[in-house]
Amino acid sequence: MQKILFAIFMLVMILCIGTSGYMLIENGSFIDSLFMSVITITTVGYGEVIPLSPVGKYFTICLILVGVGFVLYLVGEVTESMVEGGLRKIMGRNNMEKRVAALKDHYIVCGFGRIGKVICKNLKESKLPFVVVESDTQEVQKIDELGYLALPGSASSDEMLLKAGIKEAKGLIAVVSSDAENVYIILSARGLNPNLFIMARSSGTEGTETKLLRAGANKVVSPYFIGAHRMAQLVVRPTVVDFLDLTVSGGELGLRLEELRVSEHSSLASKRLMDSGLRKEYDLIVVAIKREEGEMQFNPKPATLILPGDILVVLGEHEHISALEKQL
Repeated sequence: MQKILFAIFMLVMILCIGTSGYMLIENGSFIDSLFMSVITITTVGYGEVIPLSPVGKYFTICLILVGVGFVLYLVGEVTESMVEGGLRKIMGRNNMEKRVAALKDHYIVCGFGRIGKVICKNLKESKLPFVVVESDTQEVQKIDELGYLALPGSASSDEMLLKAGIKEAKGLIAVVSSDAENVYIILSARGLNPNLFIMARSSGTEGTETKLLRAGANKVVSPYFIGAHRMAQLVVRPTVVDFLDLTVSGGELGLRLEELRVSEHSSLASKRLMDSGLRKEYDLIVVAIKREEGEMQFNPKPATLILPGDILVVLGEHEHISALEKQL
């Protein structure tokens, strides 16, 4: 861009010099002198409107040699900028689609509104792979600037969901502003991948949650209900809410509430909770155990057996959680 601005500046200067030269050398009027300068440096050749003296001819030769060179330079820079910009955009989009095609066990976020932005930020912080499908081109540009993978288009389109890798995806989060569009997205996604975990946003309107679940969503969340419930809880039991916020976000206490899956090859598999060493070796508290079939055991007893496929909900310091995760 700086090169183009420099070339334009030099071209204007050459036009000024050429116009002044013809006015001084040939006593031409301003408009005739400007016309002569323009047709000379652009090599249009409409014909001389000012009779040229020998000095005027020498001046014209110099103007052609200098002016034509800058005109060609300016045209070249503008063309290069346009071609490179277009190619860069095309290549960038192709590269984006290749990166999306390589994803596996990722999440598809449909919509990049206020809720979608927060979800993407948390997924990024948790180092979980995801791609955003957004129909607004301005929002897609913002997504690109944030470094997220993005596909422009409607998430209710089967073609777009296939581009987003729905066959290989772990989950889909439908958070567009319209309940009706969320229903269409869920119907399309469920048809393409029957085993996909789908979470949807609800406006809170009566009957909306039922429709979203009927369409195929596994979980339906109403931000308005959650917001109202949280505000009420802050009034009723503020200390509990503050503690949960600190443990979920890893705040001042340095504690985190995390979930860890027990693999078949884990040393903890088929051991009783009292024999696992979670409290003694890792200084972690097991808040709950979720069985593979979905049963949830809160505050499990010491004799509770840890089975392969269980999800342990633990409370403790981040370093200790990371150390345990390596053993699972």
